[in-house]
Amino acid sequence: EVDPSLEALESRQEEILKRLYELKSAVDGLSKMIQTPDADFDVTNIIQTDECYSLTTNEADLDVMLGKDYGALKDIVINANPFLPPLSLLVLHHLLCERYKILSAVHTHSSVKSVPENLLKCFGEQTKKQPRHEYQLGFTLIWKDVPKPQMKFSVQTMCPIEGEGNIARFLFSLFGPKYNAVTSTLIDSWVDTAIFQLKEGSIKEKGAVLRSMNAALAKTSWLVGNELTVADIVAWCVLQQTGTANAAPANVQKWMKACENLAPFSSVMKLLK
Repeated sequence: EVDPSLEALESRQEEILKRLYELKSAVDGLSKMIQTPDADFDVTNIIQTDECYSLTTNEADLDVMLGKDYGALKDIVINANPFLPPLSLLVLHHLLCERYKILSAVHTHSSVKSVPENLLKCFGEQTKKQPRHEYQLGFTLIWKDVPKPQMKFSVQTMCPIEGEGNIARFLFSLFGPKYNAVTSTLIDSWVDTAIFQLKEGSIKEKGAVLRSMNAALAKTSWLVGNELTVADIVAWCVLQQTGTANAAPANVQKWMKACENLAPFSSVMKLLK
């Protein structure tokens, strides 16, 4: 028979080790915030999963997708130029906050002299002050003089992700939706088209994209299928950034209003005023 006192001692030891791990993770997170001016975090690992999730995923699902250790907060850090604010990333941040416990922060790098007040408060106020390890995800935006948005995630071996479209794809993947090859290709195609042609292309290219969008939206409520995807988010934000929204054809105008009826888009609209 096992000595009851020995069992109690082992149980107590496990509780102590668990608490020590929580404290270590919290201290590690704080030390990274203090030691690195760009808040370049790198910790933990990702657990891959083949399960499918919908946009109605609950809070626990993020732990399944990213892995969960005692007190180990996953951190997303994005550098972006305040003169070219990545609106799609702000929309996605709002959507993430609706589903997960997000520790949000906005900072200004020394390479930038001044940032408009609305961009400094683009995440609003952190309403609940909780210990760091009680959040599921850290989301830090640093306004910095960079040519394009850059993102680092809390994985030591992961290279930085560059470009608004690529970062938007990663953030949207945190909702868990998985698509078949055809749907995934269509979504990626619209994201690239929005960034490289609608945003950076010639007047002729922009006109062609708007006509293609109008034709696609004549058949479905959203750019790909009957639910919101990252393609809609990026395309809507590009239209706002380029000032071509008012010149958009009828179906695109109707689609834009559908986007703006959603809270994450309306909050970004306030930043544009």
